[in-house]
Amino acid sequence: MEKKVQIRGMHCASCALNIEKSLKSRGFEASVSFATKKATITVPEGRDFEEARNAVRELGYELVEGEELVLGITGMHSTHCSNLIEKGLKNMDGVLEARVEFANKRAIIRYDPEKLDRAALEKAIEGMGYGVSGSMSIDQEKEAREEEIRDFRRRFLLSLAFSIPLLYISMGWMVGLPVPADSRLQSLLQLILTTPVIYAAFNLYISGARGLWKRLPNMDSLVFLGTSAAYLYSVALTVAIWMGYGYGYEDLYYEIAAFILVFILLGKYLEAVTKGKTSEALRKLIGLRAKTARVIRNGREMEIPVDEVRKGDVLLVKPGEKIPVDGVVLEGHSVVDESMITGESIPVEKKEGDKVIGATINRGSFLKIKATAVGEGTVLSQIIRMVEEAQASKAPIQQLADAVAANFVPVVMVIAAAAFAFWYFQQGFLFALTILIAVLVIACPCAMGLATPTAVMMGTGLGAQNGILFKNAEALEMLHKVRIFVFDKTGTLTVGRPEVTDFDEKALRLAAIAEKGSEHPIGDAIMKKAEEFGKIPKGSKYRTHPGRGIECTYRGKLLLVGNEKLMKEHGIAVGDRMHRLEREGKTVVAVAYGGKLVGYVAVADRLKDGVPEAIAALRKMHKEIWMITGDNERTARAIAKQAGIENILASVLPGDKAGKVRELQKQGKVAFVGDGINDAPALAQADVGVAMGAGTDVAMETGQVILMKDDIHDVVKAIKLSAYTVRKIKENLFWAFAYNLAAIPIAAGVLYPFTGFLLNPMIAGAAMAFSSVSVVANSLVMRRWKA
Repeated sequence: MEKKVQIRGMHCASCALNIEKSLKSRGFEASVSFATKKATITVPEGRDFEEARNAVRELGYELVEGEELVLGITGMHSTHCSNLIEKGLKNMDGVLEARVEFANKRAIIRYDPEKLDRAALEKAIEGMGYGVSGSMSIDQEKEAREEEIRDFRRRFLLSLAFSIPLLYISMGWMVGLPVPADSRLQSLLQLILTTPVIYAAFNLYISGARGLWKRLPNMDSLVFLGTSAAYLYSVALTVAIWMGYGYGYEDLYYEIAAFILVFILLGKYLEAVTKGKTSEALRKLIGLRAKTARVIRNGREMEIPVDEVRKGDVLLVKPGEKIPVDGVVLEGHSVVDESMITGESIPVEKKEGDKVIGATINRGSFLKIKATAVGEGTVLSQIIRMVEEAQASKAPIQQLADAVAANFVPVVMVIAAAAFAFWYFQQGFLFALTILIAVLVIACPCAMGLATPTAVMMGTGLGAQNGILFKNAEALEMLHKVRIFVFDKTGTLTVGRPEVTDFDEKALRLAAIAEKGSEHPIGDAIMKKAEEFGKIPKGSKYRTHPGRGIECTYRGKLLLVGNEKLMKEHGIAVGDRMHRLEREGKTVVAVAYGGKLVGYVAVADRLKDGVPEAIAALRKMHKEIWMITGDNERTARAIAKQAGIENILASVLPGDKAGKVRELQKQGKVAFVGDGINDAPALAQADVGVAMGAGTDVAMETGQVILMKDDIHDVVKAIKLSAYTVRKIKENLFWAFAYNLAAIPIAAGVLYPFTGFLLNPMIAGAAMAFSSVSVVANSLVMRRWKA
């Protein structure tokens, strides 16, 4: 059983690693993301999820599972009513939490979506004798982010308010400012001003101390040890001063402990703000949802919240309005702006029978549609869920950062202790204490933990805005590394339906007479083309010749439409033109009337616009391109030549495509690009499956990358976005590692014997805080990327 949950209480990347480590040690598979505050936990057969919850709780964190919903309640007359509803909801199997507010006339429910849905909850409330006036899903991530930002802002401002006067009192004497000269008064004032700063950062202290107690030290443990050492040493010295042991206020370290915490809280605040911006693309997608819908019920038009729309409802959409949910057009003819879903800027024509996507905008005229998918079943909801899952997943490159960060804190503690011991014998206790604090504080693994997930969040968000959906971080990282790209022909490189390419007008009209009523794709293509030239008359005495063609009688004469074999059977010779058209990969039918050859009609599944240019772009990237098709060798060669593809796999049955992909994988990593329907086995077999032109069929399970538009150029864009994201990840990791490799030796005092330079612990605190911010800021630069 797999559970996707939120985790409360994480302050740093090593928190996430410690949760993973603890869960795995107890037999659970777990992937925890500090950037998204989410985890995926796999519970083995016979085990209880509560064991995982308790393991996480022991570390001081909290698992929050399920989805949250706010329902407006009507018919409540007192708190007794709200208590009854709350009790009834809590007794439902699948309800995790329920709170009914009489004053606000609403119920806030957290539930397991695998056991319940919104409709069941509404029905339960209505069964208690109350009404539901509407509902709205809460964007839990946004709420959590905003609360985190508010919390760190409050803590930072509180710490700053007391640290500024502390700085004046403790260091003003160095620049000649008037400060109390009495050491007793000085030490007491500094103690009074520092203690509220410790209180402001106390959540970091609890996290750090708990990590040490559980033998899973985290970044907060380093801060806890460093600032506690400075604070407790100063408290002890304050007691000594008041007892008259001869120490002066110049020996106190209060300002170092306070300002380290000020900088760390500022860094946490800025980090929370910038991390929130990395999920902007996802919030924009959530914001696209329509708020209301105009529905016809009981014969009258009414406006209702979009969450109350039911599958099968008939909706009215006026020009300029958002289409509320996924549906099919019943009446009307319009153009719809689908750019927010597919990234395609040109509006798409919609007529009776066409599918429409919720959140897209009706730019033309009035439409009447029937709802085919609502709530979590809509394309937009599936995209949002897919992007959320991709952002919470881990890229393979992150394993390096995780491995380093997991062992980093204990190694830093050893280095700090060794440096303290060395300098204690060289320079004395105070000098060694300064070194100890600087090493502990500056060694922050948070930048390492944020390097990959923040870039992944930006990359997946950018992809979604451009109609490119990466199902997981692994696909995002791997796509640009793939050397061999295999393209399915029909529906991927070609339009997927035969069209008339060459014809004599008289032959076309006669062929249409013979093909009238035919359901064969070639006959259908001939009919559509002939209808452009006028009404098609009807023949008589129709007779089909399987594998050869069709015949009928028209105006008393025999009309034949078919291949060379049919013509020969009737003694009619075909010319070289038919053979030349066939060499071009086209299906050619000859037309004979009254015993004489009239001409030819050639039909082909033509290449999509822009395919040769896209293939050329891939070749410039040094990709090896293959085309796979069920067509014969001659037809396949002709199509491949037009597309600019040299390597072909012809006469391949749909069930054999996966095997061909497996053979190519012996030469290197393979990406298969198909339409996601009959190509499912090949998409699953490939190292990266790219489902193209998915349109409204976003829910397909196969394919790690989904291209919403039916445009092969998006394969090129997806590769470029993959390469760009990985470049940003590597930049982030470089700076994170380089910072620590350079900062720790300097903090340990390696420069002091040669230059006399000693890193002030306050500067170390500032540098540590801003290292994480710089990594996140580098990821935010990705917002400038243009497809």
